[in-house]
Amino acid sequence: KKWNRLPEVLNDPQVRQLLAAPQPETDAYWLRDRAMLYVLYGCGLRASEAVGIRLPDVNAYLGVIRVLGKGNKERIVPAAEAVIYAVQQYIDHQRPALVRDVAEPRLLLSRNGRPLLREDAFRILRKYARRLGLKESVSPHTLRHCFATELLARGADLRSVQEMLGHADIATTQIYTHVDANRLRSIHKKFHPRG
Repeated sequence: KKWNRLPEVLNDPQVRQLLAAPQPETDAYWLRDRAMLYVLYGCGLRASEAVGIRLPDVNAYLGVIRVLGKGNKERIVPAAEAVIYAVQQYIDHQRPALVRDVAEPRLLLSRNGRPLLREDAFRILRKYARRLGLKESVSPHTLRHCFATELLARGADLRSVQEMLGHADIATTQIYTHVDANRLRSIHKKFHPRG
């Protein structure tokens, strides 16, 4: 399924502000929220994929997270040091206080100790987006778009991005090649004879 319009993306300073928005002075669950935001952006996950992560899915040593995507397709997504650090901080310092059932495998928990739902991910993200004065339409999918756009803008190949996003069809991933206008301008200027 292709989009009728280009996906919205945030610029780099906006993404940095959003990732830094959860603060211990103002947010009771700031470590959880920060871990969630880092996973959404740093791994390009859908909201349902992020809230579905289980503790054994995070491999800090290898720097990867196992994700269960659409159609129950499993994929391994690389996670940057910052993502692993944010997740580990949450696991070490906040998750133990949220756990009600020690057998609960899910990574991201609510204040009641239940696994976060997809809707919770939207609500939490929008809380921080509103605080920063970002567009009301900012969603977990916006961070996914930012992830893909950044990778392609920095030279990642389309097939690798397709794998990381868990797209079955490369045509779905190709939408991101149209998003980065600055990159297209620089390529045009560099290679066009009248550029």
